[in-house]
Parts: sequence; structure tokens; C-alpha cells
Amino acid sequence: MGVSLVELLFSRADDHRPAFTHQDHAAGVDETLTWAELVARVGVVAGRLREKAAPGDRVAVIAAQELAYPVAFFGVLAAGMTAVPLMDPASPGLGKRLAGILADCSASLVLTSRRAVKRVREFVPAGQLVIVEDLDGPPAEPVRPEPEAPAYLQYTSGSTRDPAGVVIPHRALAAACWQACLAYSVGPGTTCAGWIPFFHDMGLVQLLCVPVHAGCRSVFMSPVEFVHRPERWLRQLAEHPDVFTAAPNFAFDLAAAAPVPEGLDLSSVSIALNGSEPVRPATVARFQEVFGPLGFRREAHRPSYGLAEATVYVTSAGPEGPTSAVFDREALAAGEAVEVEGGQELVSVGHPVGQQVRVVRDGEVAPDGSVGEVWVHGPHVGTGYWGREDSTFDAWLEGHGGWLRTGDLGVWHRGVLYLTGRLKDLIVVDGRNYHPQDLEVTAEQAHPAVRRGRVAAFGVDGDEGEGAMVAAEWNGEADETEVRRAVLRAVSGEYGLTLRRVTLVAPGGLPRTSSGKVARSAARGRYGDGRG
Repeated sequence: MGVSLVELLFSRADDHRPAFTHQDHAAGVDETLTWAELVARVGVVAGRLREKAAPGDRVAVIAAQELAYPVAFFGVLAAGMTAVPLMDPASPGLGKRLAGILADCSASLVLTSRRAVKRVREFVPAGQLVIVEDLDGPPAEPVRPEPEAPAYLQYTSGSTRDPAGVVIPHRALAAACWQACLAYSVGPGTTCAGWIPFFHDMGLVQLLCVPVHAGCRSVFMSPVEFVHRPERWLRQLAEHPDVFTAAPNFAFDLAAAAPVPEGLDLSSVSIALNGSEPVRPATVARFQEVFGPLGFRREAHRPSYGLAEATVYVTSAGPEGPTSAVFDREALAAGEAVEVEGGQELVSVGHPVGQQVRVVRDGEVAPDGSVGEVWVHGPHVGTGYWGREDSTFDAWLEGHGGWLRTGDLGVWHRGVLYLTGRLKDLIVVDGRNYHPQDLEVTAEQAHPAVRRGRVAAFGVDGDEGEGAMVAAEWNGEADETEVRRAVLRAVSGEYGLTLRRVTLVAPGGLPRTSSGKVARSAARGRYGDGRG
């Protein structure tokens, strides 16, 4: 754990095994870099960056999901500078967001690719722009980083707050990779496969950093190519040995609903990490129903929990696979986990590896069965938000500081962790707590016209006091009044809560984070006053 990723990468300068493979479905080709080729290209980038910027400078990486991305990212680290991994501005409106992040971190340079440069030029001055493929000259030896030196800034997705850059030091990056390799049994023979975007904390670690740490192969495609044809992901998993893949819950739903490729065999999938959003029992069951007969082992499905402030990894299910429990809804809303029949089923996110995780209520460690805020302590925790004073990273517990307050609500039950919601998103009506994700699941299942995973529930204030409302995307293929009534009936019947309002919007009408999740706070700002 004490060796940096940069040192591990350059130790493979004579290794001619495949390192990174980009599956470009649009072009119909696979492009691969060996470890030796990667080290050489990274060395060239590092050498040229040192001529253009100073040690510790922030250098943004804005490129598509392509081989230029790992070359640029590791080139920045090898140059002794701080990388800022960002998204390709392929969608309208992203340029303004990216320009704001570049200003926030005071980026000296922006590394991009030939594929993305035309789009990046629209908001980055020519003097700041460097095209990775155009760099040449002799490769440089890497700078050996100090453990606490920033490796990169991970800008959060903005689902609960404005995007902020989490400072991830080399110490935390190495620790997170070590934890993930232990938790998911990743070794040199593993194939890290998937499509999660590199600018996202899960994609950056699972598809770029863990392969460097373990010396294993990464095979990736773009997120758009997965969304357009989810069966591409399934074929990717079937075509490689000892696969470790990762995706949010919605991806498992999409895959289970996609056409099944002929002859599909998923017996080589060792780990399928399900994280980044709440894991739903119905998703786990449906995925197993469809792909169990095709070789997918239930214990390979690993519900997990993490966040950018902890680099990425916090907890995960173990070799037993998914575990769930059914809790009394009213007791859970009151802060206690009581198992009953016919209540609310939750999927556990397992237990931690290489760190401490506590559930805290009123400043004290809560006993098992009591809901509180999840706090984390370990070598993988970031050092703070770039340019901001924040106590999130230095809470005091059990006689020492350095605890990360996650803002997530959870409960320990039968030795494993269950997440119940977000502290700031909690809806309180007439003294009773409601978790928005519970209302959202009920609303989306109320009528087939409501789009799955495209619902936001949040609290609203008015003359009648505090209440709750739902904004949901729908397909427009039913009577609007009927759909609204179905949502109202479902929420009232399930939770005894009368929604103040149900707003139906067209597909794409709900604001989303850069990773594709519905942004509740932004949805409340857009629709909370009755607009839409």
C-alpha cells in the first residue's frame, strides 16, 4: 500500500502484456496499449508537461472514453502535478459546467484528445490546450510523489450540493486500490471490464487505477455505447476471463431487459459490483432470473457503497453475495431497524475492508439496529474540498479526529450495513421521517407510464406547512390525470402520506448529475414551487 500508482506503473516498462483495451463499437475495432507502450507514452506526456507547468499545478483531463484518457491522467501524475479528470463535453450545456470547474480549480493546462478537441476549444483558450496525441520527444522519468501530495481532484457529481473538488492524495489513491483489490479479489489475471465514465470516481478507480495497482488488464467501452445497446456489456463480460465489472443499479435493469446475445455464457464473471445508487431487491432478483441459467453466479453480484470523499470504496458484500432484510417501515422512519414480514425490503451493502465504519447518532456510536449517520475513518479518505473550509473530513469520534461524515443514513443489522437515505434529503411531515428513495420507488411502480429511475421526491414548504411532492418523467402514453392519481394512491397506500403535488415532465425534464443520477436538490429548485 505504501508504493504509489506512478511507481507501480513505471515498474512495468518492460511488460508487453495488454494493459488497456478500448472497444470502439462505432468504428468496429478494439485498440490496445501494452504496459510497455503505456509507460512510454505516459513518460512523453510527463516530460512535455514539465516544460509547460509547475509541480503541483492542476491539469485537467477532458477527453472521450478512449486510450488517450489513461495516457493523459497518468501523465499528469508522473509529472508531479494534480490531475482533474473531467467529462467530454459531448452533451449540450456541459461546456458551461466544465468552464466553472476549470475556474474553481485554477487549472493551468487542459489535456484533451484529437477526438474531443473541437468541442473543448469552445470554452478553453488555445494557450491552455494540449492535445495528448500530438506530444512527442523523449520520455521523462516519473516524479516520486509524497504520500500527502494531491494526486487528483475528484469533482463530485452534484446530486446533493454544487460540484466540489475532493482532494485525493497519493496515499488515499493507493489505499483505495489496495482495499478494492482485497474486497473483490483482484489480481494480475483479472479483467477489469465495463463502461463507467473515467471522470466518475467508480470508473476512474475500477477501470484505470485498480488495473495499474494489480497489474491486470482493463477492457472498456463508452457509456453511450452501453446505453444504446446494453447487450454489448454482456458480450464484453462473456468474452474475457476472471471479470471484475462495476455499474449502477439501473445498468443491471437495462441489461436484464436487453436482448440476450446468442450463446451468452457469464460463468467467467467473478465480481459484478452494484453501487453508486441504491441497490434494489427486485433488480438483484430479476438479473439472477435472467442470467443465472446463463452461468452468472448469484454470489458474484456484490452490492457496494462508496463515495468520492473516500476515494470510492467503503463497504461491499462478501463471498456470500447479496443479503437483504425486511424492516418495519414506521420503526425505520423512527430510527430503528425491526424485522417484520411484509415490510420494506432493503439490500445490504456489506461490510468494510481496511477501514473503520461507524453509525453515529447524536455524536455517539449508535448500537446495532439504530439508524444514524455513516462515518468513515481510514487511509483512503481525502483531505478536504479544494479551496474550501469544511469540517466534513475531520469529525471527532472514539478519541481521535479524521472521521469523514458521509451525510448518508445507515444501520448495522446482523453484522452488515444497510443504507436508509441521505441526511439532507430526509423529508419530515408531521414529525414523521420519509426517505425520498422509498417514495421514488413506489411512485415509479405506480403506473407503467412513469419512467424507471427518473423520479425525484423532496420536501416542500407552504402555507399548509411542510409536505412532500414527486416530480417524475413519463412517456406521455396514458391519461395524465390517471397517472397522477395512480402515484398519489400508491404513496398514500404504502406510507399513509398524502403528496402535496405530483408533477409529470417529459423525458429528460429532470435535472441529472454528471454521472446520470437524478439531482434531487436541483429538481426541487426547478419544480418545488409548482412549475412544470
